Amino acid sequence: MHSPEETAAAHSRFTDLYGDRFMVGIGVSHAPLIDGDEVGRYRKPLARMAEFLDALDTAPIPLPRGRRVLAALGPKMLELARTRTAGTHPYNVTPEHTAMAREAIGPDGLVAPEQAVALITDAAKARELGRRALAAYLTFPNYVNNFRRLGFDEDDFANGGSDSLVDAMVAWGDESTIRDRIDLHRAAGADHVCIQVLTEESSSLPLTEWRRLAPALIDRG
Repeated sequence: MHSPEETAAAHSRFTDLYGDRFMVGIGVSHAPLIDGDEVGRYRKPLARMAEFLDALDTAPIPLPRGRRVLAALGPKMLELARTRTAGTHPYNVTPEHTAMAREAIGPDGLVAPEQAVALITDAAKARELGRRALAAYLTFPNYVNNFRRLGFDEDDFANGGSDSLVDAMVAWGDESTIRDRIDLHRAAGADHVCIQVLTEESSSLPLTEWRRLAPALIDRG
């Protein structure tokens, strides 16, 4: 959706304005989204990603390898992340996937998974919120295929997602319970865990929840 030249130029502008603090996350997106305006545009995602990285290298202002990561889920994209970028920033994954990513990326690359969390102790309410958050992703083959790699099957994808799938993708409960899930990612090899807080009011920033979580997570990256 953005050309390599546009992406590299934007990174350069941000760096000039704010210093070397911005890392670019790059993903191939999903066929239902990419093909919406042009049927058949989404094809050979691994090859297209390699081409995109080649163009970042040769852009008028190149985007350095160390300032880009891939939204890599499967083995081949993780291998590309290892050889062509600083590492990986996978989304909708479990600590088990983090361990797979660390093995694929190697000891020196960046592994920064996303973890959705909900500061809700009521199981029914937490899972309802989790199903809402997962609904779109259950229509995207890339995510469903990765869920299969993690041991889930068709029963887990029905009716908005099984309790097991929701609980695996969304850490819900009190601060201690959420901290335990973050610790599992760290133990599996994550350098940093990107926390996405789910709330009933998705249109506003979860400032209250961030403030509640900060003391429990501040020393855990």
